[in-house]
Amino acid sequence: MAWFRVQLTEDEQRVVNEERANHPNPQVRNKMLTIWLLHCGVTRQKAATIVGVGRATVQRYVEAYRRGGLDGLRRSNVVAKPVSELNAYRDIIRASFHEKPVCTIAEACARIEKLTGIRRGPTQVRKFLKGMGLKWQRVRAIPVPPKKTWPSTLKTKPSFSRPN
Repeated sequence: MAWFRVQLTEDEQRVVNEERANHPNPQVRNKMLTIWLLHCGVTRQKAATIVGVGRATVQRYVEAYRRGGLDGLRRSNVVAKPVSELNAYRDIIRASFHEKPVCTIAEACARIEKLTGIRRGPTQVRKFLKGMGLKWQRVRAIPVPPKKTWPSTLKTKPSFSRPN
């Protein structure tokens, strides 16, 4: 199978030049730069090095351009990450934990369920709290040696006298 040579029309050249500099999505800017470099005669390997992606990625960009033109390059197959239901209660949870901190993750799970009615496991709660910027702080006693100058620690020694 022969390589697909990227040859842009005058209108496509104008659009690619504009979008490789000014498109709001940095991934689309990289795709447009890649297509522009290939149009100018740069090899796919060299274009991959310039843009900072792999040669296989350049090949996927070319295939997207071949199938859908510039609109095919603008499309993204990235699926949006799901948003936690607890996000709606972030302020309430943060205020509750600042008012009265919890000692364990199990206690945090119970408090979140009581505040929101949403039950989550320890791993999900730990991840959610870390995402909010809260962190677990270990509480322990700080050993302090007793002061020897306190009156309660000074015991008077009985004075013994020697009989003559």
